[in-house]
Amino acid sequence: MLHAAALSPDLLEQLGSTTVPQGLLAVPAALAGLFPEGGMRKGSTITVSGSSSLVLALLAKVSQQQGWCAEVGSPLIGSAAAAEIGVVLERFVRVAEPGDQWPSVVASLLEAFQVVVVHPPAQVRDADMRRLTARARERSAVLLVTSPQAGSWPGAMVGLSAVRQQWHGLGPGHGYLRAREIEVQALGRGAAAMPRRATVWLPAIDGAIAAARSSAA
Repeated sequence: MLHAAALSPDLLEQLGSTTVPQGLLAVPAALAGLFPEGGMRKGSTITVSGSSSLVLALLAKVSQQQGWCAEVGSPLIGSAAAAEIGVVLERFVRVAEPGDQWPSVVASLLEAFQVVVVHPPAQVRDADMRRLTARARERSAVLLVTSPQAGSWPGAMVGLSAVRQQWHGLGPGHGYLRAREIEVQALGRGAAAMPRRATVWLPAIDGAIAAARSSAA
């Protein structure tokens, strides 16, 4: 995992020098049905609520395919847990305490990274939200916004919400938590206006991200 101190001008120039083609960023197969095109549209803004593991699952797939990811704001969970989900830490940068300059930090990272996660403060100016959404669109990056309520970021294409979570593995008074079942709902605008649902193991007993069972909207 890289930190803010590692973001030298040379590194940013190197990351930004590669032309990013228009298209999609891959997501885990178990989550593909939540997106109208089967993946995250480059240039889009997506909100995620209710599950930090869901955010990390999206980062894992991108980083495994040689994509660079960044996180701005309070970290989701520790690096060990991120690695267990599959995030390639060598391609994952965290800026934990950007302070009042967080919109500028996010805007700069969107210039060079495929996916940027932002944990916005409680009060966010509409102008900052519009500017960051526009910057993601211009740079063909994906902006992932964590929010208490999916869809609370104007301009978001898709809002993902973990509507139900259940751990498995505990018996009557004994055992270990071994797998977690999460039901996720996706609702957005345009092609994503029709609600979609998926129930996934995040993680499964073997640590993988897998479909638990089919769910209808």
